[in-house]
Order: sequence, then C-alpha cells, then structure tokens
Amino acid sequence: MGDRTHAPWPPRDAQSVREEAEAHLRSFLAGQAQRPRGRDLAVPPALLRVLTDYLFPGGKRLRPLLCVTGWRAAGGRGHPHALTASAAALEMFHAFALLHDDVMDDSSLRRGRPSAHRVLAALHHGRPDADRLGVSGAILLGDLALAWSDCLLRTAGLTPAQLDAAGAVVDAMRVATVGGQYADLVAAGTGTTDEDLAMAIARNKTAKYTVEGPLHLGAALAGADTTLMQQLSVFALPLGEAFQLRNDLHGVFGEPGRPDKSVPDDLRDGKCTLLTGLALRRAAPDERDRLLHLLGDHDLDEAGAAEARRLLESTGARHLVEQRITVLRERARSAADHTAFHPATTAELRGWADHLAATPTHPRHCEADDQEPTP
Repeated sequence: MGDRTHAPWPPRDAQSVREEAEAHLRSFLAGQAQRPRGRDLAVPPALLRVLTDYLFPGGKRLRPLLCVTGWRAAGGRGHPHALTASAAALEMFHAFALLHDDVMDDSSLRRGRPSAHRVLAALHHGRPDADRLGVSGAILLGDLALAWSDCLLRTAGLTPAQLDAAGAVVDAMRVATVGGQYADLVAAGTGTTDEDLAMAIARNKTAKYTVEGPLHLGAALAGADTTLMQQLSVFALPLGEAFQLRNDLHGVFGEPGRPDKSVPDDLRDGKCTLLTGLALRRAAPDERDRLLHLLGDHDLDEAGAAEARRLLESTGARHLVEQRITVLRERARSAADHTAFHPATTAELRGWADHLAATPTHPRHCEADDQEPTP
C-alpha cells in the first residue's frame, strides 16, 4: 500500500478547501446581511458582526478538511461545490457549540479574543443589566448559528439522497455533542475519578463532532456504505479522544514553549477529565484533599492554579495522559492501515492521526479554532 511512514500533511489541497469553505460562509453571511429589514425579517447587525468575527479569526478549518478526507475515503474525487458548502455547515455548527460553551463556562476569552457574551455586554456598557444582556444575546447567537448550519446544508445543492444521508449523520453528531456537553456539566465539580465517564465525555463532546462526524459527512455524500462508515469510526473515535486529551493538557499546562500562566477554566470549573481523575486517584490523602479544594474553586488565583499544576504533575497524571494519547494515536494509525482504503487515503488518515494528537491547539488562548467546546 505504499510508504506510509511519513504521511503527507497537510493534504495538498488543504488551502483551497479552506478557502472554498470560507467563501461559502462569507457568501451566506453577506446574503443574510442583505435581507430586507422589515419588522419580521430583521437580523440585528450587531449579531451578524459578532458572528462574523467569531467565524473568521484565521482558524485551520479542521472539520471541512476532514469532511473532504471522508469524501475521498469513499471514492469521491475533487471537492465539488456541494461538498465544500456542506463542509461549511460544520463550521457554523462549531460556532454554535463554542458560543454556548463559553456561556456555560463563563469564559472571558475565545481564541485569544473576548468571548461573544463579553463583546455583546460591552456593546451595552452602562446599562445595569449589560452582563445579563450579553449572556442572553450570546445564547441567541448560538441558536442562530445552529439554525444557519441547517440552512447551509439544505442550500448546498445536494441531491435528495445525499441530503437524507447527510441529515442522518448531522443528527447523530448533534445529539452526541449535546449529550456529552450535558454529562460534562453534571460531572464538573464532583471530584469523580471515573475514568470511563471522563473518556465517554471526551468521545461524545469532542470525538464525534470534531473527527467522526466530519469524516462521516464527507463519506455519506460520496455514497459510503455501512461497512466503510464503521471503518472510519474505528479510526476517528480514538483519534478524537486523543485530540481532547491533548487539549486538556494544553488547557492546564499551556503549549510547549508557551506555558500558560493564566487560570484555566477547566480548573476553576472542576472539569471531569482523565487528567484530574488520575491525579485524584493517585494522590496521597492530603494531596487529594488539597486538589479537591482547588478544583472547582471559581475564585482560584494564579498561585492556586500553579499548585494544582504541580499536583497534576507530581502524581504522574500528566505523564499517564501523555501515554494514553500515544496509545490512542497508534490505535487510529493501525485502523487506517488495516482497511481497504486507497494508499493515498491511508496516508492522509495517518497524517491526521499525527497532526491531531500532537498539534498544540487550545482555542481559549490562541488563534486555533479546532477544538471541542470546553471544549
């Protein structure tokens, strides 16, 4: 099947895929901005501006790229208009997920910029209810992004059969995302050491809509059968879990060469992650008590965050998570090898495995947009 030791990354046409997906998004938003502004059809310009700023900070567009990979895995050629228009719908859904996540986590930053609810609150500075208005506006903006993700898919130019297949994929992806996010909220602050729960949250909240869903969408549009979809899942789910675990590490410790000295939201919220669960399980009784005190402390300061980092490291939890990422990445690479994909597709999938498991991407504090809502 060819030399796959050094899989090509990024795919040769990555830039054109990004540009085409972004062109669809810009055209769609421009069309919304030009709609008649009568009483019944007005889309508030402020919401359009905030959503546009949210969608275009220079992200990597991993989901559209994965969608095209899925298309190729199922024998598709090139990237026709209907494919990239459908891939753009994934970015709009991603915006919905992040907008709502920032509200739920009360996050001040997204991709190094003020989060949407902070921006909307600032637009109404001086009103006594500005903060509440900002939160409410961001919820509505997320709702709008979800509705528009449907609109982008319905107007992509798909055949009826393609639209039915795409709808089934997108529906499953959305249900998993919402379920995973709810489980994340319920588990936060409980101090659980349930490793299975932590991984189930990572799988549903991230792996299914960041990796599996985009691959499935592209493959469905190319007419993939059930067997091929299952093969893609065997590859996608461990890789998506590795991606989430990598982001958990970067969220707490910062990127290599750029250690994060801020107070991570994951620590303040006491998120249920494999990292914290392993640390709590392995800590001595006094360390465990201290870590439980720090995790979920909404007033956690920089000194407390530094202490939490030391405990997460000294218990060996950080090292064990790194080991788990390696295992999951190799599982994904093996899945790519043991399928009947074209050698070029296998190489591309292996490239994705190396890229997503190793690339520093924590969108609360950097320019990348390629992460789960917590992600």
